[in-house]
Amino acid sequence: WEIDYFKQKLAGQELIFLADKQLPPQDAEILCNFVGSPARADLIGQLPKLKLIATRSTGFDHIDLKICAQRGIMVSNVPTYGENTVAEFTFALILALSRKLYPAIKQVREQGLFATDRLEGFDLQGKTLGIVGTGHIGEHVARMARGFNMNIVAFDPHPKAELTQQYGVEYAPLEGLLQKADIVSLHVPYMPATHHLLNASNIGLCKKGAIIINTARGGLVETAALVAALKSGQIAGAGLDVLEEEGFVKDELEMLTAGHPNEDQLKTALADHDLMQMDNVLVTPHTAFNTREALLRILDTTAANIQNFIAGKPTNLVKLQFDS
Repeated sequence: WEIDYFKQKLAGQELIFLADKQLPPQDAEILCNFVGSPARADLIGQLPKLKLIATRSTGFDHIDLKICAQRGIMVSNVPTYGENTVAEFTFALILALSRKLYPAIKQVREQGLFATDRLEGFDLQGKTLGIVGTGHIGEHVARMARGFNMNIVAFDPHPKAELTQQYGVEYAPLEGLLQKADIVSLHVPYMPATHHLLNASNIGLCKKGAIIINTARGGLVETAALVAALKSGQIAGAGLDVLEEEGFVKDELEMLTAGHPNEDQLKTALADHDLMQMDNVLVTPHTAFNTREALLRILDTTAANIQNFIAGKPTNLVKLQFDS
């Protein structure tokens, strides 16, 4: 369906669609690739007329930017495509846990039992949501939280005054956030500085009965510490779209074409954990980004990048800077 969509969006241009491993024609002026089709020096060297590489992804480490800079080839990407998408999934997990949706469905489906005595949940109104990271996704989460009349506390090295003004977001150190939040939701990138951001040393600061939501990267949470906190009752539940064992995923969309890079490893790891046996823990397969609308935004942005380049007004260009 993407081929037909591109044909409509880029009508009037000569388009050549290539299967995996196929080489572009030598007279290609624009190359539109994806994370699974690298544009390295050897490929770029075979395209003497190449002027633009338009990747259909946020990440661009599959492109040799140094060669592009030397050749004067522009590179465009899709900076954002799923901020509201991931935020909506975040609240799907929050609501499922707060209203015990999974055990309720499981009870009816497996036992035919319509009793409600074990399904008491809690309102979101009046509760405090702790948002760790207020970038594009975190900002959308804050907006949605205000719709539920929640109090919002956030941690971010770069506070946004406009979020305080618009949604009443109170910024605090991470330790302060953990102490105040009824629900902690993670929305920061994974890097050395954020490895095990939630760990055995600070998870005990969480309010007793708090809920942890992670739709960002698995390595942000020390799994053993989370399991121990769930068993002790310190943490009442968790919604995990990502797991520590899955390693570093460069771009979610790669999983749509190549599958999860560590699927077997994840199966083994989950078998060793108690997470899958807990009704108060929801584990989903890194799918928070995965909606038709988000995928269409990727194609729309990429097509616009190509059209704008042709019109002499390139957009979403990747900065080509390198150490000497």
